[in-house]
Amino acid sequence: MSEGPQAPAKPKRGLLGWALWGVALVGVAGVVYIIAQASSNPAPVVHTEVAEPNAPPAESFTQKFELAETPGVPPDHVFFNEAGKPMKIADLKGKVVVMNIWATWCGPCKVEMPTLAKLQAAYAGKPVEVVAVSIDDMDDAAKARLFIAANAPLKFYHDREMKLAFKLSPPAPGMPTTVIYGKDGKEIGRLPGEADWSGPEARAVIDKALGG
Repeated sequence: MSEGPQAPAKPKRGLLGWALWGVALVGVAGVVYIIAQASSNPAPVVHTEVAEPNAPPAESFTQKFELAETPGVPPDHVFFNEAGKPMKIADLKGKVVVMNIWATWCGPCKVEMPTLAKLQAAYAGKPVEVVAVSIDDMDDAAKARLFIAANAPLKFYHDREMKLAFKLSPPAPGMPTTVIYGKDGKEIGRLPGEADWSGPEARAVIDKALGG
């Protein structure tokens, strides 16, 4: 007795099919994980500063420079010259001294340093001494020395105790701070913050101090 035609057997799911399902499941799990991570760890915010169209112009040198109401003497504080010998600002009496307090970790200090170098070069052979005193700690002293060497003709001075800024009267409000002393050793004025010391406004102050 012959049997009737049989229905074709359903094809078995092959290994390829299972593999595709597995890949799909892994992909879904990955998407879920990424979404969860994004909600718990938001992306860092990048701050960008955009100058406002009506922002006031930056202060000029003359606007920043503060004349001393009562000319005082420099602090009796010891720092060291490039040869490692102790000294004080009073040792430079007879010269116009431009004492700049700076550090390698101070961005504005490093920006203005080339202009102080130009100021010193402009008064070569005259009794004007730019004294850029680093208040870096001993670990960064070598780095500060190299930075000054790249800004010739400035010389390296180092306040190893990092106290000069506090010895001023009044104390320096921050870094950089530059104080100008006349040939008599008394303070003429100071400028807190960064400035262009190579411009005509700065030179006018120095010329007046030399004339005095």
